Amino acid sequence: MAEKKKTSAGAQTPPNQKSLSENLKELAEISAWFSGQEDLDVEAGLEKVKTAAALIKSSKDKLDKLENEFKEIEKDFSVSPEDSVQQ
Repeated sequence: MAEKKKTSAGAQTPPNQKSLSENLKELAEISAWFSGQEDLDVEAGLEKVKTAAALIKSSKDKLDKLENEFKEIEKDFSVSPEDSVQQ
């Protein structure tokens, strides 16, 4: 499989504009890149680490947002003790 060429000059979509699954897929690709290196190119590795750090931060933010949304939904379905007594 040919590696996608991505530059830091704006050719790639910022992590905060990608979906969580896209971020995770790209993180997996970065991990595979590191695993496949016999002679590590330090400069390329640094760029991959920077990209991975941004993807991780964005993914954490997205997960926090999703968690808050689930909590809001859970509140709608929660029955308080007072409600169960009145039924």
